[in-house]
Amino acid sequence: MKAMLGLSVAALLLATPAFAQTTTPGTTAADSKAVSTIPAQSMALSDWYKQSVYDNGNNKIGDINDVLIDQQQKASLAVIGVGGFLGIGEKNVAVPFDNIKRTVRDGKVYLTMDANKDALKAAQGLRYDRVTNSWAPDTGNNSSNTNHNTTTK
Repeated sequence: MKAMLGLSVAALLLATPAFAQTTTPGTTAADSKAVSTIPAQSMALSDWYKQSVYDNGNNKIGDINDVLIDQQQKASLAVIGVGGFLGIGEKNVAVPFDNIKRTVRDGKVYLTMDANKDALKAAQGLRYDRVTNSWAPDTGNNSSNTNHNTTTK
């Protein structure tokens, strides 16, 4: 009985393809290696995501609730939560990512943009649809598939 079980296991192992060093079709082993150096001009996403954004007068506009990536895998839009208090009554709006500038003052990173809170409050609001995992215009329909406060996204 043990010999039969051993032969069955050996046959199963021989019939199973090896997965240890496979690569995704269209890539080479060199493409999937980790990088050893980071380009000097690189910036951490944590310097942007969940950070406050200020206008040119150093007044807080809101916080970045999401960063959207385009098909070229570049940051294209930032979703900023404006207004409200502690996330209640907050309105999410999208702005071009390039409109937000990263500056350093007194050793701290600040995000600024040439807009004010009132202008963003007047912009089209967005809601996050958890069914499609995407942002959509907020039409005021509060269905169970939407989440206005992105902290639970």
